[in-house]
Amino acid sequence: MTTTPSPVREPAWPLSRSAIGLWVTEGVISSVFLGIGAALFATFVPSDAPAPMPLLRWLVPAAVLVYAVVAIGIRPWVRFRVHRWEVTGEAVYTLTGWLTRTWTLVPISRIQTVDVTRGVLQQMFGLSTVAVMTASSQGTVQVWHLEANVAQQVADDLAHRAEQVRDQAT
Repeated sequence: MTTTPSPVREPAWPLSRSAIGLWVTEGVISSVFLGIGAALFATFVPSDAPAPMPLLRWLVPAAVLVYAVVAIGIRPWVRFRVHRWEVTGEAVYTLTGWLTRTWTLVPISRIQTVDVTRGVLQQMFGLSTVAVMTASSQGTVQVWHLEANVAQQVADDLAHRAEQVRDQAT
């Protein structure tokens, strides 16, 4: 059976909107830990220390504040706008990255296993990740942060399609 390769195009579906909440939560958690470190740094660096320590005493907390604004207020919405996925009759498409864009196509015929995973924070937001494993050197392609029921349906559908393709090849 010969199939015509699919054209390179942007996948059709965005991730779940709940992913924004997950990414905001991750940004808050990382910002809190960095903020604690910056506060300790500012507290324990004496104000009469030799240069450049007094300057760093305030630059480090300012850098953490900038990081927090980006991690909580900007990055989640940009990631939501740029990360996309799609499953067609021939392939699984993913598009990830907001600075370096990575477009991946996995033909159904190359799929070996399909897994659904749910991290602790993902469970809090009702999300799951579908991991599609192939025999290629690229290994696993992941479709992040889908609604849990959608992820399960996608995994079941992909496993069924991959099984049909293997049965047709034998």
